[in-house]
Amino acid sequence: MAGRGRARGSGAVGLAVLLLVLLVGCGGRPATDTARAEVQRVLDRRAAAVLAHDRAAYAATGDPAAYTRMRAVPLAAWSYRVTAVRSGGSAAAVAADAELSYRIEGHDRAPVTVARTLRLTRDGAGRWAVASEKPARKAGQQLWDQGTVTVVRGTHSLVLGVGQSGTLLRSFAGLADRAVPAVSQAWGTDWARQVVVLVPKSLDGMAALLGSPASSYRGIAAVTTGETGGGPDAPADRVIVNPDAYAMLGPVGQQVVLTHETTHVATRSDTNAATPLWLSEGYADWVGYRGTGRTPDEAAPELQKAVREGRTPGELPSDQDFGFAGDAARLARAYEGGWTACRMIAERWGEEKLDAFYRAVGEHGQRPGAVEEAMESVLGTALEDFTAEWQRYLQEELG
Repeated sequence: MAGRGRARGSGAVGLAVLLLVLLVGCGGRPATDTARAEVQRVLDRRAAAVLAHDRAAYAATGDPAAYTRMRAVPLAAWSYRVTAVRSGGSAAAVAADAELSYRIEGHDRAPVTVARTLRLTRDGAGRWAVASEKPARKAGQQLWDQGTVTVVRGTHSLVLGVGQSGTLLRSFAGLADRAVPAVSQAWGTDWARQVVVLVPKSLDGMAALLGSPASSYRGIAAVTTGETGGGPDAPADRVIVNPDAYAMLGPVGQQVVLTHETTHVATRSDTNAATPLWLSEGYADWVGYRGTGRTPDEAAPELQKAVREGRTPGELPSDQDFGFAGDAARLARAYEGGWTACRMIAERWGEEKLDAFYRAVGEHGQRPGAVEEAMESVLGTALEDFTAEWQRYLQEELG
């Protein structure tokens, strides 16, 4: 027994020595650190090639097809930061986790940072090259992950599309170019007054950009992504279009949707945790419909149906009512309820008071008390009285 014990001990020492040899390079530096540094150098060269529009230099770092997909995107910055390196399944391959940071020229004041996973292989001369790059697990795709990006510039817009005709992308630029001055007329000009619109090939492409199932956005024509409460140095918002749903809309509906989403871009810095969705979505709809001549029975059919059936809402829509994956009729009533509440404020207190109310809610910073205090200070009313007034307004306009 003693002999076998010594044999096991010798094996353990031998294993420890072997692991030490594997993990330490000739200079005493861990091999994982060496590989990480080598991968970082490859990605630094890759980033420099992107910004220099140097296809040959990019190809020298591997996977040249990616350059073709993204070369039309106007970039002001592009860089990688390697966060981890793991075995890639063989001695000549590694998997790397990295943060990709980039800025779109003329739009992003701060970088957009996204998580990426890369696979690199090493040739016989010991040179590493990128074999593939994709979003990290649970991270959304970038538009160029879906195909070659086409770019259309408008007066107030930048439209990036994949799998779409230039004619369609130009139509989105036209919608955005009309939306920006319409929003500025309602909200004011203290915002970027530029919009970045992403048009993927399909609903599935939209969902992949958002990192969510397609079922969450079926019937949703567009969404806006960005940092709520973001200051002037936040990355520009992205309006992401669902081309399948957009194609079902008429000209007025398409314009309302783009103006709605552009309103979110304009109001982003005044929108935060204090802002209920009935106000942020209702205000965006109010700006979207403003000037279209659409009446409440045309713009709020689901809410009208509920009112006429004796189901007038007892309170303003909750945030939960705006869930995309829930009942479509409930979602429609939530949007229509927010719109009618904002429309009532604009009609009975005035458009300037509506804007001031929106800003006052955001200034509170936290949800509890935000709406109540803003109603008292800006509108001179209490939430209970406002809700009762809104219910009467629904009866008048939709009953």
